[in-house]
Amino acid sequence: MGHGEAFGWSAADGERAFDRALWARRRASLLLRLRRGCVARARLAIHEACGSARAGASAAVREIPLDAITGSVEPNRATLFDHEFRPSKSVRRRWLSVWHAEQRGAGLPPISVVAVADGFAVRDGHHRVSVARSRGALSIVAAIG
Repeated sequence: MGHGEAFGWSAADGERAFDRALWARRRASLLLRLRRGCVARARLAIHEACGSARAGASAAVREIPLDAITGSVEPNRATLFDHEFRPSKSVRRRWLSVWHAEQRGAGLPPISVVAVADGFAVRDGHHRVSVARSRGALSIVAAIG
């Protein structure tokens, strides 16, 4: 029996969590269209990266609220998640690998963020943010650069 099974977790738990997050993203998108809302509001905001281009360069590592993460500095990654960091279907494999790593208690590195006017934007760690939100976490460890 693997470590996850000892606590009642299984590979199916990760699959169900991903499917719930994917369904929530689709439902939110559909409701927005039915209400004739602005589709751009559903997208993950893209912020300009200010300061050092090197992630982790003299970065302070601390816990930040997940609700304070408002977007991304990576335009390509931003297309993979909605404004609530719910994943798209294309990230299933990577998302599940992060989910399972967390379940096993693997020491995942802090995400990398930059401060923006209304909170933080993710430089590295989009999948970790998505999984943490899916699990109901309130905060995440981040290197703020």
